Amino acid sequence: MKYLLKSCTAALASVSFVTQVAAAEPLKALGKGEGAVSIVAWAGYIERGESDKSYDWVTGFEKETGCKVSVKTAATSDEMVSLMNEGGFDLVTASGDASLRLIAGKRVQPINTDLIPSFKNVDPRLQKGAWYTVNDVHYGVPYLWGPNVLMYNTDAFKDKAPTSWKVVFEEETLPDGKSNKGRVQAYDGPIYVADAALYLMAHKPELGIKDPYELNEDQYKAALDLLRGQRKLVSRYWHDAMIQIDDFKNEGVVASGSWPFQVNLMQADKQKIASTFPEEGATGWADTTMLHVDSEHPNCAYMWMEHSLQAKVQGDAAAWFGAVPSVPAACKGNELLTDEGCSTNGYDHFDKIKFWRTPTAKCATQGECVPYHRWVSDYIGVIGGR
Repeated sequence: MKYLLKSCTAALASVSFVTQVAAAEPLKALGKGEGAVSIVAWAGYIERGESDKSYDWVTGFEKETGCKVSVKTAATSDEMVSLMNEGGFDLVTASGDASLRLIAGKRVQPINTDLIPSFKNVDPRLQKGAWYTVNDVHYGVPYLWGPNVLMYNTDAFKDKAPTSWKVVFEEETLPDGKSNKGRVQAYDGPIYVADAALYLMAHKPELGIKDPYELNEDQYKAALDLLRGQRKLVSRYWHDAMIQIDDFKNEGVVASGSWPFQVNLMQADKQKIASTFPEEGATGWADTTMLHVDSEHPNCAYMWMEHSLQAKVQGDAAAWFGAVPSVPAACKGNELLTDEGCSTNGYDHFDKIKFWRTPTAKCATQGECVPYHRWVSDYIGVIGGR
């Protein structure tokens, strides 16, 4: 709880209207590498072969450019915002619920895509993503994307995939004859309110929710009520991928929203784990590599952004994390990802995924919505049993 309060305080301080951002001048030309680049990243995003020697897209980069890569792993988007606010980093792999806050808070700078030749190879669906492009100005380059899947224990569900998020939101008897109470988890982050809203879109259409990130007061109250009911079922609110893995292995957890990263690791460890894309759809993340406004190593940072868009890097990273590459060419001919990997990881679900986005008071679907700072404070209350 102390960690959540600290990160949420940082998040609250960074929220403002993105439309008011005045773009600074992006870098005009690349110079010699400065010898180092520091990256704030999700777990599993920057691998140098230490976990598995087959997954290494850092060593070659360092040898080619002379830029030594250092990585600070962050467990939540709020932690990423906090770290970038503190400074001292060059790049961050920000999800959509952090990227607009970083832009609005002037913690990241515009990107000159002319200095990143491989940007032209990015999936057209991502090239002007609303989560990192403001007033036609790019504030980063796409990295990986994917859905928040429903991960489950195959023994508990008798090898039949659950079809609905109901198994984590409402008490019910699972196929193994036991209640789900105390055996499910929820994500430890305010953006999870959108997961509740997405569930209500399907099960309470009379609420009129059109976008899970754009909620009026009544819709928002309904989402919080659902989350308060879920609180009675949840054994832990997770934000650390490795702790969630341990909970599934050793603490009797059988269902939760998760990332393909955890699913892949547990399946590789021969655990009885699978994942599914429920009938209500899913929230998801489209992550962007963004450059700090006060980066000390901008040339190495630009070199890394170009490197990150190479088809081999994209395919390897997508295979390791269980994500979809932002460069479609990576979907074919990659030994680690395989030609089926993009489809397996959700490539064809793009239009069904409600990608993380920072909620604002002014919204497209109904004019006035509950802003993110309310999500932050109220979700702390939900987790605290209030």
